[in-house]
Amino acid sequence: MLVYIAEFLGTMILILLGDGVVANVTLNKTGMKGAGSIQITLAWGLAVMIPACIFGAASGAHFNPALTIALAVDGSLSWSLVPGYMIAQFSGAFLGACLVYVLFKDQFDATDSSATKLGVFSTGPSVPSMGRNMLSEIIGTFVLVFAIKGIGQVGAVPPGVDKFLVFGIIVSIGMSLGGLTGYAINPARDLGPRIAHAVLPIKGKGASNWGYAPVVIVGPVVGAVAGALLYSAIPWA
Repeated sequence: MLVYIAEFLGTMILILLGDGVVANVTLNKTGMKGAGSIQITLAWGLAVMIPACIFGAASGAHFNPALTIALAVDGSLSWSLVPGYMIAQFSGAFLGACLVYVLFKDQFDATDSSATKLGVFSTGPSVPSMGRNMLSEIIGTFVLVFAIKGIGQVGAVPPGVDKFLVFGIIVSIGMSLGGLTGYAINPARDLGPRIAHAVLPIKGKGASNWGYAPVVIVGPVVGAVAGALLYSAIPWA
């Protein structure tokens, strides 16, 4: 059960900090409203790095069903662990999003835009185009997983330094590609909070845009599996 507890708590912290910075920057009556995309991107990188430092030894710090599936496909993880990992990840993401709502309830109430409220919980495209949006998520997640698998190529990485490299990977993807779809690159990161948005009593929240959900479920899984398989297929020296 230790690996599942680690994945649950790690994903909860990831979403608490990640969705929290979006709330902090976009909702009315916060102390950091308008801080901008740079703060959001850096904070999302830290939101991944911090729980990775805490739980890396316990579970591998996946916090991402697409990564979990990809590691099972390439033989790095037993398929028997996949269902438990995914349940822990989605439930942790849901709880993290609920905590963000509890903390920022006054700010949600003070914000009129339903789109802004949804944006705290889930991603969305700057220009809706299902095919190109899907491709963006595929490529972003491909880079994420291919880079994670390749961290060992830098030589002898001192303990803990790999977590800082993951921070760099997340920030780089966000700053380079994030403006297209919000770079979910993680089904739990989007679906768990989207469910929370749908069920929480958020004042004037509007629809949860379920029509976009396949992009952030299918795209990351395809990209992650492609990244893991290609990396495994290359005969590294």
